[in-house]
Amino acid sequence: MSFLRDLYAALIRIALLVEMQYRASNLIWLIGMVVEPLIYLVVWSAAANAQGGTLGGFGPHEFAAYYLVLAAVNQITSGWHMWEFQFRIEQGQFAFLLLRPVHPIHGDLAENLAHKLAMQVALLPALGALALAFRPHAELHAWSTALFPLALGLAFAVRFVFEWTLALACFWTTRIMAVNQAWFAVLFFLSGRVAPLALLPAWLRALADALPFRFMVSFPVELLLGRVSQAEALSGLALQLGWIGAGSLMLWWLWPRAVARFSSVGN
Repeated sequence: MSFLRDLYAALIRIALLVEMQYRASNLIWLIGMVVEPLIYLVVWSAAANAQGGTLGGFGPHEFAAYYLVLAAVNQITSGWHMWEFQFRIEQGQFAFLLLRPVHPIHGDLAENLAHKLAMQVALLPALGALALAFRPHAELHAWSTALFPLALGLAFAVRFVFEWTLALACFWTTRIMAVNQAWFAVLFFLSGRVAPLALLPAWLRALADALPFRFMVSFPVELLLGRVSQAEALSGLALQLGWIGAGSLMLWWLWPRAVARFSSVGN
């Protein structure tokens, strides 16, 4: 444990220094993170007003609360390393990563955590300004607010493990961009980013409940906003742990087989 503590302290410190060199790209990333939910907030608020003020239990102020919390949750749970795997394979970078005495996943996890820490400095004030403009409203409960950090951490773990595992497909097919795009298309609809899952048709909501995507983004949002009961909250947390276990098991099984297929050549 002391080795991992020192390892992550060093990796995160280095990653934070790197983050400081990419302030412009981080600003662009931040704008995208804020603009996407802002667009859906405006669209669904207009739809609610057209329906007499509410739509599926959401009014404009409830939509504001949902999408502002969603912006924060999506930023904290999101990752980008699955998009880098193709470049790593094509450029032979994995040859160097595999020579290190630690699993490559540790470096990616540390970079992800450092990016999250750096982005909060700008994201939270931006969301605060939007809250003043749109006046969000939600029925907050002490118990759900207390469970929210746990659900958020588990959501990050579910998403990170599954996306890192999916990225291993690069070892079998070098070009994986189409796989990534298909994954994000499904994630986009079934994680509550396009619309709150309560607004989806019953069969699509059942599909979202049966797959891990809801537990990567939507579930922590619903929990914080008081849109799940205590029993549903405990069930959701248990399902998050189950999906983390399933994703970790797949990663444990696939990793040695993926590495066995890797070959690197050079002069």
